[in-house]
Amino acid sequence: MTDGIRAEIRVDGPTGCPVTHVVDRTGIAATDVRRAVSTDGRCVTEEFLLADPLGIDLAETGLEDQETGASEEIGASEESDVEFQRVFDYGDHVTYRFERDRDVACPCETVEAHGSPVTDVDVRDDGVHVAFHVADMAALQALVADLRDAFPSLDVKRLLRSEGEPGTHTLVFVDRGRLTARQLEVLETAHDMGYFSHPKGANAGEVAEALSITRATFSEHLAAAQSKLLDAILD
Repeated sequence: MTDGIRAEIRVDGPTGCPVTHVVDRTGIAATDVRRAVSTDGRCVTEEFLLADPLGIDLAETGLEDQETGASEEIGASEESDVEFQRVFDYGDHVTYRFERDRDVACPCETVEAHGSPVTDVDVRDDGVHVAFHVADMAALQALVADLRDAFPSLDVKRLLRSEGEPGTHTLVFVDRGRLTARQLEVLETAHDMGYFSHPKGANAGEVAEALSITRATFSEHLAAAQSKLLDAILD
């Protein structure tokens, strides 16, 4: 059995990914996002698949209709000089290609800077979805920390542990940053004193006394901390 982990994350809010502008304008998810870095390392060429782009309101999105004789491009992004060019038509899906500078605020760049190739990228109306593999939990924690620094809206959607036998176990990445310093102190003290043990090593009153707070305040902090942890586990 290996310690490898597959991580699936979502980044909402502003990013440097030009594909997000297309999704915002069309309301259609972009799938199969793939990228190649130029030999000098300065430029990235990306492709993505868009479902039936001619079935939407072209005037509102800026997509140009081939039947009018216009060029086969979505046009330049309002935020940049990126041009999206139609490169292959599957009938109900079309592949678009564009070039961009490499030094943009893109989740994929952050992931690959840690030596983990991006395996899947989709851009939907709720954000950029990225999947990648890491060797172990320590590597994952370091990568997620850098991602969260660059993209505070980061949401770790799913973690899968590599197994030597068929089947997988779902892992959950719990961000301790969701807890306030006081909530974390309450949890740690309660755990250290055996509050969660069976039989209990300490009751609520004893833990509250150790923290120099009232029993009601202890219960309030504990409930808030448990709620945040359950949100992460059950989401």
